Amino acid sequence: MPGILDAALALAALPALCASAYLAVLAALSRRGPPSAASTPPRLFFDVIVPAHDEEAGIGKTVRSLLSLDYPRQLFRVTVVADNCTDETAARARELGASVIVRQEPQLRGKGYALSLAFARALAEGRADAVVVVDADAVASPNLLRAYSERLEQGAMAVQADYDVLNPGASWRTRLMSIALAAFHRLRSRAREHLGVSCGLRGNGMCFSCALLREIPHEAYSLTEDVEYGLRVSEAGHRIHYTEEGRVSSEMVTSERASRSQRRRWERGRGELASRHGLRLLVQALRRRDRMLLDLALDLLVPPLANLGLWVALGIAAAGSLSIATGRPAISLAVWSACVLCLAMYMLCGWALSGTGARGLLDLALYAPLYVLWKITLWMRPREHASREWVRTRRESAVDPNLK
Repeated sequence: MPGILDAALALAALPALCASAYLAVLAALSRRGPPSAASTPPRLFFDVIVPAHDEEAGIGKTVRSLLSLDYPRQLFRVTVVADNCTDETAARARELGASVIVRQEPQLRGKGYALSLAFARALAEGRADAVVVVDADAVASPNLLRAYSERLEQGAMAVQADYDVLNPGASWRTRLMSIALAAFHRLRSRAREHLGVSCGLRGNGMCFSCALLREIPHEAYSLTEDVEYGLRVSEAGHRIHYTEEGRVSSEMVTSERASRSQRRRWERGRGELASRHGLRLLVQALRRRDRMLLDLALDLLVPPLANLGLWVALGIAAAGSLSIATGRPAISLAVWSACVLCLAMYMLCGWALSGTGARGLLDLALYAPLYVLWKITLWMRPREHASREWVRTRRESAVDPNLK
């Protein structure tokens, strides 16, 4: 009987081991790539799109950041899409010098619809060479457009900028988010650049050539429209390139309530895409021997880190208990221990890339287990209706100090 239990536990560990090993491989490949080649004089025109829903209080910070980019002013335009707003987002953006598109279609609510409208207008005007998407709560590094320009001039059709946390020191929650984003965005994107596969889209800091948008129209309206469109682009054979030189930074929520709402939307959206496309992409990748499709499939099928960590913790506890009860080493304990080592390597690399220092490492040790317990409470609560509408996340420091 103990042998059967040991075999069952070892078998249960195999999916977790595959997921953990995949993350460890990405961590091992996450060294920074060579610097970009010498830049050419700017010549591309960018339409910088800022989708916004009721962002009157904070839109000024974003618009000012974008209008001050280190790029010839005649070669870019900042356009705010005020989508189904009930406040003065549009008026505030105009005051600061942004172009504004006002969209009022209560039956078609969501970031995907706002982006589709803005992209369609940019293509119809024929002025832009590429469009950029920046969230309404983000600030950009001054060299953002130059970083995109370099990649586009080298032949890229889709580029994702580095994406990090604007307020990492606000609380333990934002420090953990900073570590998680460093692992999910920077670590994975660096590794994928080394592997020559698509780094994926993150919703904020995305750049598309207009040629790509003509070839693959933006018709993505799910809760995770960025991942959805990124799948279509990659399935069509186009790599999404990563530029670490250009960066966007967004404020992360510090309250439990706002974090709960945000987390449920993210995980529901990714879960739907994983169930719809994950296995299909895996089969296609194996059939075609296509490493880009294989990475896409694995990225979708690997569960959120907290879920994977809980799975591994329960597994190693069960295997350890079996080993103690039988008085002999369990094979399953070795397999689950390998999962722990892989996840530890991944998380420590993410922490190192986050720049949160000793305080971040302490928070990771103290609060990551609490975060997993918090996730369990989310699963145990009655399911709230997850609206597909654009739900603005409440940010504690949203008020623009320059708002009159």
